[in-house]
Amino acid sequence: MLQLQNIAKSYAEVTALKGVSFKLKAGEVVGLLGPNGAGKSTLMKILTGYLKNWEGEVLYGEKNLRDDIKSIQQVTGYLPENNPLYPDLYVLEYLKFIAGLYRIKNASFEEIIEKVGLSEVRHRKVNTLSKGYQQRVGLAAALLHDPEILILDEPTTGLDPNQLIEIRKLIRQLGEDKIVLFSTHILSEVESVCDRVIIIRQGEVVADQSLESLRKGQQQIIQVEFDYRIETEALSKIDGITKAVNTFDFQYELYCTGQEDIRPKVFDFAHDNQLKILALNQKNENLAELFNQLTA
Repeated sequence: MLQLQNIAKSYAEVTALKGVSFKLKAGEVVGLLGPNGAGKSTLMKILTGYLKNWEGEVLYGEKNLRDDIKSIQQVTGYLPENNPLYPDLYVLEYLKFIAGLYRIKNASFEEIIEKVGLSEVRHRKVNTLSKGYQQRVGLAAALLHDPEILILDEPTTGLDPNQLIEIRKLIRQLGEDKIVLFSTHILSEVESVCDRVIIIRQGEVVADQSLESLRKGQQQIIQVEFDYRIETEALSKIDGITKAVNTFDFQYELYCTGQEDIRPKVFDFAHDNQLKILALNQKNENLAELFNQLTA
């Protein structure tokens, strides 16, 4: 378990964090949510050991981040928001360079490349890759040493809908046996990936709740965008959907009964009608309402 106790940090006269406390455990993906300037990046810089001067305690098991910073860093993987890469290196070459830089022995390069979906581009230069593939390279680098703690800062930035689905699935899998802290300002990403959400505002934790508790009693809404206009009557005939609304152009909101995830049925509908899905998200009205109330 990773425990944060009364973390505080100031830059000159600006207070970035004010007494932040929470616990993270393996087996769950925790979303760190907040508006720009809330203190998310500062908190992650503390957890990765980048910032040294701060108040409070960070404990991992019996270890204290102040006293055992190197040993905790050795079990921490980090993907920063502005994913720094060497553009002139080939993908496999870059991963081997990073492994050598951090003296990582016996890194399973091929296994990691396959896991993050880089097999097809493993022999291409980083600067020839799309933004989505470059994000995967950064994630692969963060996984080279099989970390116990994984800190991801806006990891889905720049991904297309298909890449989003794959990376979300990978993060969910990683969260089965690792501590995963997922920072974002996008509500749909929290809804799709996380088990729990921590909302931070002006350097303070203002909410810490499980997604399950936020889903109770709410109507499920699926937001979908196709590459072609479809009649709402046809969408309403999908099993479990009570109402379909065309919100804009080729974008729709599908209102559903029960708590069953209806997205696989939407995929099947698109396949059967030869449609391409350009975006697909689950909308949590309770989470959106909570976020708006606490950060407005």
